[in-house]
Amino acid sequence: MKEDIKKILVSPASSIKNTLEIIDKGSKQIALVVDDNNKLLGTVTDGDIRRAILEGEDLESSVDTVMNKNYTALSIDSNKEELKNTFKNKEINQIPLLDKNNIVRDIVLINDILKNKSKNNYVVLMAGGLGTRLRPLTEDIPKPLLPVGDKPILETIIEQFISFGFNNFIITVNYKADKIRDYFGNGEKYNANITYIEEEKRLGTAGALSLIDKKIDEPFFLMNADLLTKLNFESMLRYHLNKDNKLTIASREYKYEVPYGVLEVENEKVISLEEKPDHKFFVSAGAYILNPDLLNRIPENEYYDITELIDILLSENEDVGTFPIHEYWLDIGQHEDYKQAKDEYWIEFK
Repeated sequence: MKEDIKKILVSPASSIKNTLEIIDKGSKQIALVVDDNNKLLGTVTDGDIRRAILEGEDLESSVDTVMNKNYTALSIDSNKEELKNTFKNKEINQIPLLDKNNIVRDIVLINDILKNKSKNNYVVLMAGGLGTRLRPLTEDIPKPLLPVGDKPILETIIEQFISFGFNNFIITVNYKADKIRDYFGNGEKYNANITYIEEEKRLGTAGALSLIDKKIDEPFFLMNADLLTKLNFESMLRYHLNKDNKLTIASREYKYEVPYGVLEVENEKVISLEEKPDHKFFVSAGAYILNPDLLNRIPENEYYDITELIDILLSENEDVGTFPIHEYWLDIGQHEDYKQAKDEYWIEFK
């Protein structure tokens, strides 16, 4: 068995949290649950973990509570045509290869068989902010060009999207726009296409979408240009399409501990006391996927926030989904965030 396969094997007693770490560290976005003899019992994908998070599953629970027992696997002797047909028919991204005793011998990824093609979906990056909270660092340079590691924040974001096959970018600019244009140009040096929208006035988190002059026919990303994340953008798009959402919000779980004992009171009587309880919330992570028809809902050249559009869609009972981020994520809004980003970059991105 190959060494990289051994790294994605877990026992059924392993915690979901530990399995999540194994998936994140590996390049296959899957963990294989096996017994002591490496016989396959089930699979756990990136998507299984996200569903567990949304359903409130305790990450300390054993992984066998969320593993997929109805997995798809093939024989180690399968030929390329069998693999290709299985990927197409089952719409999966990984296929474990087993011997006659159901013991794991290898794994094949969809990109090994069906090469990862460039995607037509656009990525809109909001880079027009003033970076006020990061002054004096942003007095001479726009926040998206602040260096983290060996390159600007925005360059890391663009390279992350490109690694998943997204090559079409629209960058909205305002503050020190020329510096951003001069640095990235038309995207040729990244084998990508980069165009720009000039915000002549402040347009909020979504208003600049009304200035897009390209015909966009497929769902597109909208993301703040000050986020460092290893979010799997390909998985997020697949989730958006599979759920038939109008709009999908990337989310992070936020925990808040009440620093006191909390009373539950009924008819002026205390019926329970919980000491310093944790409360969990899902918060917006600053990345979205929108269906192209939503561009028609954006007021032309007016200040407009994405939250206004979301509120309207919810009031109309449109499908707005959330895609939980369990990967690395950091919003660089203040000086302490910037310091953290510089400290963690070499660990997370190199």
